[in-house]
Amino acid sequence: MSNSSISGAAQSRIHKALDSFAIEIPSWGFANTGTRFGKFTQAAAATNLEEKFADAGEVNRLTGVTPTLALHVLWDMPNGVADASKIQALAQQHGVRAGSINPNLFQEAEYKFGSICNPSAEVRAKATQHLLDSVAIGKAVGSAEVSVWVADGSNYPGTQSISRRIGWMKEAFATAHAALAPGQTLLIEYKPFEPAFYHTDIADWGMSLELCRSAGPQAKVLVDTGHHYQGTNIEQIVSWLVSLGVLGGFHFNDRKYADDDLTLGSIDPYQVFRIFHEIHAAQAASSAFSAPAYMIDQSHNLKGKMEAMVQTVVTAQELYARAALVDQAELAILQDSCQLVAAEELFRGAFWTDVRPIVQEWRQQRGLPADPLAALRSGGYVERISAERGAKNAVSQGSYA
Repeated sequence: MSNSSISGAAQSRIHKALDSFAIEIPSWGFANTGTRFGKFTQAAAATNLEEKFADAGEVNRLTGVTPTLALHVLWDMPNGVADASKIQALAQQHGVRAGSINPNLFQEAEYKFGSICNPSAEVRAKATQHLLDSVAIGKAVGSAEVSVWVADGSNYPGTQSISRRIGWMKEAFATAHAALAPGQTLLIEYKPFEPAFYHTDIADWGMSLELCRSAGPQAKVLVDTGHHYQGTNIEQIVSWLVSLGVLGGFHFNDRKYADDDLTLGSIDPYQVFRIFHEIHAAQAASSAFSAPAYMIDQSHNLKGKMEAMVQTVVTAQELYARAALVDQAELAILQDSCQLVAAEELFRGAFWTDVRPIVQEWRQQRGLPADPLAALRSGGYVERISAERGAKNAVSQGSYA
């Protein structure tokens, strides 16, 4: 489909969709990170929370759709609630609010055999208190989500009690849920494997769903697009979670094999389009549908961090706009009459449409750069921060492997 053939109604749908679309960016996406085998520093990488907020503010200035910055408790708020005033000041300075609060239940030495699933009651109590501290931080900085990923699991059959660990998880999440403020959501993420290779305690969306139901109504499932087995129909999972009213949010990224830190849409943009289509379909079906939280979860080791973040945000906008092109009413007619080819062509036609001119027009109407990536490259920001941070990054060890 060419741009000239896009109807006025379709263009209006795109503009309306873009007006409602915002995506959260992660603080750790601006810091030096690495692989299990080594860390590769970048001169422009953020070395502290102030620099992360500055980078996030620049991304939001260029794109206009990243108003929140996801924060990691251990890496960004080592002093817990005491850091809240600092975060609020940085948010005011850079025009980017504190986003989801991400606890760390995987890095401490005590968590070698698990955090909230550890056989030691003492370690479980420490992990649960960390969840409570994270909720308190969220309240203090006005964050809407506490986003939890639990790395717990085991490597060898018979070495841990799977059933007892289920009970321990339910206890921890129920305790955290009870501490939530009325406007807060507890997001529970799942991942089929890594770092554990025999069993992972929250391995799929069904386990996450049951933990949410057990915890309480403010607990929702978080879908990380990279945390699935090859060939998994993620959009079907999304549709089920929407139907059940428990879709809380997304961590967007991409992957070719098992890891998940490639930039969104770099491997399979059609998958992201299909996911966004399910969201648009839910919105079309019910005015009461509440959109989930859209969040990016990527660490960029080879691409420039600022460039990769802006590229990801722009890609997300374009794929969201393409999905908005699907005429839901017409598609439903074709589906119900089993016109398979016509239905698929309507669907695929939206995906193949070049929406970039329309998205650029939308940006210009709102005083934003038509091409945020080009504006970043020509604006001198990366060169300036590289000069300012280069010496510090020469000795940086990074946040995590």
